[in-house]
Amino acid sequence: MKEKIRIIIEDNTSPKGKVFDYLIQVLILLSLIAFSIETLPDNSVYTIEILDTFELICVIFFSIEYLLRIFVSNKPFNYIFSFYGIIDFLAIFPFYLRGAYDLRALRAFRIFRIFRALKLIRYNRALNRFSIAAKIVKEEIILFLIITGIFIFLSSAGIYFFENEAQPKVFTSIFHSGWWAIVTLTTVGYGDVYPITNGGKVFTFFILLIGVGIVTIPAGLVASALSKAREIEEIEDDEIKKI
Repeated sequence: MKEKIRIIIEDNTSPKGKVFDYLIQVLILLSLIAFSIETLPDNSVYTIEILDTFELICVIFFSIEYLLRIFVSNKPFNYIFSFYGIIDFLAIFPFYLRGAYDLRALRAFRIFRIFRALKLIRYNRALNRFSIAAKIVKEEIILFLIITGIFIFLSSAGIYFFENEAQPKVFTSIFHSGWWAIVTLTTVGYGDVYPITNGGKVFTFFILLIGVGIVTIPAGLVASALSKAREIEEIEDDEIKKI
């Protein structure tokens, strides 16, 4: 029986597994819609009762799913403390927390219901390619983050020395200048902090050019990694078909 349940829950290529996956996906989407409707200010008592009942139904299904995944897992604690295990837990625990306590402050924990959206990742094969892609470009991404950190520091220091005397309250220190460096290198440019000296403006121009390159690097890395991930997935599928 344990093996049959494992096939239904973990093998979405089987007919029963597909039905199970689709059922969970539909419940996740409907529960998120219901959660959003709950935030409307003029809900009637009848609407609130329907939403509460539907929430109870969803929590029952998600709780059963969570317990079944623990049951069929060869190493239950590995699942419980895994990424998906934590997401599955966060999707249900606010309901039980609300039922156990009647403190208004604890209502803030209901925000964790939005983590149900992340449960959809488990049931989308295309999204699982990102996991493979992340492993492929892990070293490149780490190097990119290090270089980005260096550029942020250099930009913060540079704009500080150009603008500190002209705007001592805005560019008080290199640390205070860090916000300008981040929004400039990411080409966001909120306009809340900007240079007024000629040197600062010229410096900003070159930082913007560098920022354009920094923004495009991750896109290229991810695109190439996803292509490689698709190739790996196709090879694995071919090997499964041969078996």
